Formats: sequence, structure tokens, C-alpha cells
Amino acid sequence: MTEWKNIKISDIAEVIGGGTPSTKQSEYWGNDIPWLTPKDLSGYNKRYISNGERYISNEGLKNSSARMLPVGSILLTSRAPIGYLAIAEQDLCTNQGFKSLVLKPGNDSEFFYYLLKNNIEYIKNMSSGSTFAEISGSQVKNLEFNLPPLETQQKIAKVLSAIDDKIELNNSLNNNLEQQIFALFDNLFPNVRDGESTISDYFSPKRGKNLLSKNAILGDVPVVAGGLNPATYHNVANTNAPVITISASGANAGFVNLWHIPVWSSDSSFIDDTITGNIYFWYVMLKKRQQEIFDSQTGSAQPHIYPQHIEVMPICDLDEQLIKSFDEKVKPLFKLVGENIKENDYLTKLRDTLLPKLMSGEIDVSNVDIFTDKLSFSEDT
Repeated sequence: MTEWKNIKISDIAEVIGGGTPSTKQSEYWGNDIPWLTPKDLSGYNKRYISNGERYISNEGLKNSSARMLPVGSILLTSRAPIGYLAIAEQDLCTNQGFKSLVLKPGNDSEFFYYLLKNNIEYIKNMSSGSTFAEISGSQVKNLEFNLPPLETQQKIAKVLSAIDDKIELNNSLNNNLEQQIFALFDNLFPNVRDGESTISDYFSPKRGKNLLSKNAILGDVPVVAGGLNPATYHNVANTNAPVITISASGANAGFVNLWHIPVWSSDSSFIDDTITGNIYFWYVMLKKRQQEIFDSQTGSAQPHIYPQHIEVMPICDLDEQLIKSFDEKVKPLFKLVGENIKENDYLTKLRDTLLPKLMSGEIDVSNVDIFTDKLSFSEDT
């Protein structure tokens, strides 16, 4: 730790904001330059990003406050919300919802990505604003951290990147497996939406039971509520695995998810094998109709999706043997997906445990060996 030094961000990086070209000028928009907004990082689970939904033209860049950011820049959202992070995989620009770091030579991009990730609450606490929180460029410049020399930065980043590389590989494998599953479904059930039957002719989803965090006994069973991620964890489940959950309220009301472990369904509807067999068929069928489920939300202030919204969805008369055949074919593929998810849960916990220890110097990286498929720590770390 003797080589670690206390620095301000302004000492080691240029802090650059962004801008938005006038939407009234069509010539400012095109396919020339990737242009990101905080929305592009919402739910984004990779470290590197090369583009968002939209692009601007060279004219748009010239006629706005947007600025080009080189490869390796650290993209930090500064409002709505504060704290989304990514590393620029190619030259790009952002809107004004970012305060990005262009590092000076002698500093490692991946290390700084993890450094900021480990200090999001510190960054948020530096923000200001009455209507919504925002962190300014000057506030970012004044952020202070204890930094090691470049060689140590690279070693720390290598430890954490080895874990995230495996997480991202598993996510990529799962995306490929699900594409295969969905393609098979489309081939076997091309007209599944057409027909005079409804889902209620086959089963009715059950409504979960609310479990307040204060009443949960801490365990490893996810409590599924209105969000995409578990709200908390309980020690018992009220479903069997595999189980489909459909979020009941909030911004994500209607989100369909498949769990490979039992969960506690709280603010959600659920479907498991006690309700219907051939669970994988029903998951794919509902997932492919995700937008249709979102569109059936009710409630103005707070969107809602309840079992009755699912029950009335039209569906064709189904061949039970064909459904059973589909489930049997995709079951081993879904098993692989579940194993990858389980491994990612473990790796995420490992990374999040190591992150503060590495960033504080509590773990001496000179005692860490990195291999392509494992991390090896000496006994005294």
C-alpha cells in the first residue's frame, strides 16, 4: 500500500459531458457516429459497449455539445439515474446524461471501471439537485480515490475481468440456447396465437402471496415481486421449479421470467408444474408474447398485470403430444441455461466480495495467479 496515492479524478482524467443535436434537423441524425443515452445502459450487463439505439451525423456532432470519446473511455451516467457504467469499445459520443472519463496515459480503463463500480454510493452522495439528483462535471473531477500504480491496476483488473469474462460467456451461451429453443417453437407452432380458445381452457395462473422484507427470514430463495431482480431472499419457497413468474405491478408489470429454482412469488403471478405440465412450452409461448402482455396492463398511476389478464389471451387448439415432444427436446437445453445462471450467481457473489477488498488493497494481487479457467489465491490472502 506504500505505492498507493490519493488522487483526484482531475489529476488522471479529462471529464467530458455530452449533448443532443436538435431533433428538428434531420440532417443531424444518421448512421455516422454512435450516440448513447442513459437508457442504452439500462439493463445492460456487459463491461464494453460500442453503440446505442441511435446515431448522429458529423453535422449533428458539429452543431451540438456532444463530443467524441475515444476507445477506452469510461462512460458514467450523471443523472436519470446516476451510476450506470460502461467502457467505450469504439469511438462514440453521448448525450448530456453522462460525465465520461478520458484517462491520461498510465491508467487502466478496466481498473477504473471497477473502481467506479465499487464507489457508486460515494458518487451518488456527491450529487445535488432538488428535482432530480445529478452529479456535475466539477463534482466528478473532485472525486478522490486511493490509487495504485499502473501495474497493480492491471493486475486487479485482470482478476475481476477473468470473472466477468466467464459471466459474459455464460450469458452469450444462454442467448444462443434460447435462440435455438425459440426457433424450434416457431417451427412447431407457427399459428399458436390463432384460434378461439384461451389460456384459461388449459390452466389459470396463481397469484403469489405478498411477503414484506421485514417478515422475510433470510435465506437463499429469491422473492419475486414487481422488479426484474429479486426484491429480497426468504428461507422457503411457495412454488416448485421450474416456475414461470409474471410481475404484477410497477414499471415491469407483465415481465415473464423462468426460474430454474423454487422461488417465493410475492407481487407476481406464477405457473409451475402443479398448475400445468409442459412448463417450457408455456414459458416460450408467453415470452414470445411479452409485448402483448405488456400492452394489457391496467391502471394509470401504477400498471398492473393479474392472472385474469393472462387467462384471456387467445390461443389455438393445442396438440398435447406435440407440446410434450417439444418439452422433451428443449428440457436439456433449459437445464444448461439453468446451470449457467447458477454459475453466474456464484461468480457474481465472488466478484462482488473481491471487489472492495481488491480496491482497498486488502488483497495483495502479487499473491494472485490468473489462469484462463480459474482463479488461484494463496492461503494468506
